[in-house]
Amino acid sequence: MRRLILPFAAACALTAASIITAHAHASLEKSEAAPGSYKAVLKIPHGCDGQATTTVRIDIPEGFIDAKPMPKANWTLATEKGDFAKTYKLHGQEVKSGVKSVTWSGGFLPDEYYDEFVVSGTLAGVEEGQTLFFKAKQTCDKGQVTWDQEPAEGQDPHSLEHPAPSVTILAAESGHGGHAGHDMAAPVKAGDLEIDGAWARAMLPGQPTGGAYLTVVNKGAAADKLIGASSPAAGKVEIHTMSMNDNVMVMRPVEGGLEIPAGSSVELKQGGEHLMFMAVKEPFKEGASVPVTLEFEKAGKVEVTLPVKAASGGGDHSDH
Repeated sequence: MRRLILPFAAACALTAASIITAHAHASLEKSEAAPGSYKAVLKIPHGCDGQATTTVRIDIPEGFIDAKPMPKANWTLATEKGDFAKTYKLHGQEVKSGVKSVTWSGGFLPDEYYDEFVVSGTLAGVEEGQTLFFKAKQTCDKGQVTWDQEPAEGQDPHSLEHPAPSVTILAAESGHGGHAGHDMAAPVKAGDLEIDGAWARAMLPGQPTGGAYLTVVNKGAAADKLIGASSPAAGKVEIHTMSMNDNVMVMRPVEGGLEIPAGSSVELKQGGEHLMFMAVKEPFKEGASVPVTLEFEKAGKVEVTLPVKAASGGGDHSDH
């Protein structure tokens, strides 16, 4: 199994830890975001008056749909679902209900440590300047801390004793999928599947590997699986995933293929599952395009052309 370890991630993790422990309030890692894909990372900075935290609950705000929580080792994960106040559009389909709250329980987070609790989803039906509050509660053996206070107009949230973690909506970015200025590939259909928002990241001169991202929507009644990929632009293409292991970011191939559940969608994105082009013949240049053949267990092979774009905001380079 190939393991690509990114050493700088360890230093970044330690730096982040030192920053978080300096703040008393629970908060979201990214407090501003444009409509589209958004990963709500709740940072819990301390326990309840010195006690260890054993349960963490997040209430999902209206306007954050398709919420999918990340499991945590040694914690039990549970969700509550319900109807939304209005109907949203997601990948051309109407969404009227979904996850309303997420609870991690049965864990043990000592007061002297901090941890992160993650829910990935989509900011939809929101407007620039709007604020969404991810109200949270942490429970300990003999107490609890509730982060649910919303500031009055013009009030500094930091002046509150227990402000609700929040994200403020930025102007909608041009292009698809929350990447400013990225003209994604047109949707491509393969049986019950639709491949949308595909693009490849521009590479540095001499760089041997490159990343690509897309969303697969399964409109059928049966699950399918992305089992492989190939491209004349690279010696090999693999489906990779990224995860933290002992404060080190580790990238490895997805064994057995990537499942695409029936009636659902799977997003290959920066910092998560993605396509990794290896032994690239010529580094991908912004404005060019890269052909790739995706192979699905049931839908078969489909050709997709990936426009090459610069990373949004000059952001995370960890996929390379």
